Amino acid sequence: MKKKKVAIVYDWIDKWGGVERVLLSLRELFPNAQFFTSYVDLKKAQWASELPITSSFIQKLPSIVKRNRVLSSPFYPYAFESFDFSLYDLVISVSSSFAKGIVTSPNTLHILYLLTPTRFLWVNPEQYLTNSLFRRSARFYRMWDFAAAQRPDFIISISEAVKKRSRQYYKRSSEVIYPPFDTSYWTEIKNNKKKETKSEKFFLIVSRLEPYKNVELAINVFNKRGVPLVIVGQGTLEKKLKAIASPNIKFLKNISDSELVSLYRSAKALIISQEEDFGYVALEAQFFGLPVISLKKGGSLETVIEGKTGLFFDRPNEKSLADALERFERISYNLRRSTKTQGPEQVKQFDKANFSNNLLQFITSKTL
Repeated sequence: MKKKKVAIVYDWIDKWGGVERVLLSLRELFPNAQFFTSYVDLKKAQWASELPITSSFIQKLPSIVKRNRVLSSPFYPYAFESFDFSLYDLVISVSSSFAKGIVTSPNTLHILYLLTPTRFLWVNPEQYLTNSLFRRSARFYRMWDFAAAQRPDFIISISEAVKKRSRQYYKRSSEVIYPPFDTSYWTEIKNNKKKETKSEKFFLIVSRLEPYKNVELAINVFNKRGVPLVIVGQGTLEKKLKAIASPNIKFLKNISDSELVSLYRSAKALIISQEEDFGYVALEAQFFGLPVISLKKGGSLETVIEGKTGLFFDRPNEKSLADALERFERISYNLRRSTKTQGPEQVKQFDKANFSNNLLQFITSKTL
């Protein structure tokens, strides 16, 4: 039986985060795969420097255009539709946006690993469609996006929350295969790093600084409380969020995983103030024994055990988060003890080996 020729398609390679860890896991599963994307920025995505990548014509557009999602959005449908996959047996698109819109032949199996239906069109349109021109063209994009979501032969969702959205917005059924958590990698860092003895009195956010992450909500709450908060991340809202933050709030970016582990080990709790599609950061925190305080929606309901490894707040508003912080202070000692023992156990079900086995079994079942 001849070896399958595999392609992996992603929306854009210009950052580092949980999804990018998925791409590296796919590279391990399919070491000879060719990667396709709209454009690459290796200054912001050094992790991809050794990947074989084919980028679209968007790569040649001026930086001011391709880095601005509004200005570049008219080009993306054509960019992904123009790729030729006629020589490939299997194409896996990993997408929260345009990459699922690739066109493949009947002889090529196309599996979409769905991160979420396109956020600016379906999930949080009010946060993105602020530009009047973009708002007027949203109807066209929704039509294209819906049509694009019908092209994959099969869809795998990253969580039950995303599976529900796939059915709601795309009218497509899907199976859930959780993203991979690299237990071995994080265990190695844990074992090689001397345990900090000093316990800091700060809360922690690890997040991209984008509108849908709703970090501003947490900043407003901590501005009023005066309690130390450390925010790790960067994004389009970085300047705005720094401008409204009080001196008790500290921003960090471009830190190593080893430095991140130090924060997980010394913080009081991780704050998640938005609806997560899955919640990779919540797994990291629990693995290192850090409780999670999260909005009670989305992927957090699948990754965090209430009362054991974290607690939830019901509404994305200041009062609800402030109430959760007060509840946490009352139970913090017991919750931290519980998370140290149950957190690592909770994470095991999301181990990378499970992801690899489940994905390969899924592919095999569709190619027999």
